Amino acid sequence: MTAPGTEPDRPATANARWPAGVLEGLDCARPLCAVAGLGLGTAHVTEPEVLPAGPAEEAAAAAMRPERRREFLAGRLAARRALRAVGLDCGEIPRAGRLPLFPPGRAASLSHSAGVAVAVARAPGRDTPLGCDLELRPLPAGAARLVLREDEERLLRGAWTVTSLFSAKEAAFKALHRLRPMPGSLRGLRAEPDGDGLRVALRTAPEAAVRVRVVPVGPGFFSWVRG
Repeated sequence: MTAPGTEPDRPATANARWPAGVLEGLDCARPLCAVAGLGLGTAHVTEPEVLPAGPAEEAAAAAMRPERRREFLAGRLAARRALRAVGLDCGEIPRAGRLPLFPPGRAASLSHSAGVAVAVARAPGRDTPLGCDLELRPLPAGAARLVLREDEERLLRGAWTVTSLFSAKEAAFKALHRLRPMPGSLRGLRAEPDGDGLRVALRTAPEAAVRVRVVPVGPGFFSWVRG
């Protein structure tokens, strides 16, 4: 088995039941992330490498339900692969509350959906804000009221869907939460078109904003903050 911290940034597929089109979609996102100075790592809960990388991960995982345990460990594996993609090795990634705790000089954002985990990691010397989100279960149209306000509904008449906007706002939320007190729901963020992506800002502080790229991945979407 590959030693912790040396996993490739892309998983082998032989033992992983990836949803159709997801691995291919994430591979297309990989060079787009690289342009923003980000490494992309992926993992699937069925991979044999989804194991604790140290005692802190093992202790955290031991208290979880089996399904949640696999998601947790797959997220850590994806994060190590993302860091590896930008030339940084990393062993175990413990928790600080519910958030991953990375060693000094290393940072990543994690997400998982339908058994797939993804992570983006910042290249050394870059200050790119970090946030990503994967949504592989499409949301119903009625969920728009939980994601958007009236001034954003026009986005649904274009190329955007409720699921893609939810994913974009989730990625932005992760990047912005370190800067300001955050709203209680995604409706506290405002999304507007920005080139081939979105600009997502806090409604209470519009100057606190990030640019988000969203790409289709299998049945859903993958979003990441790119600046």
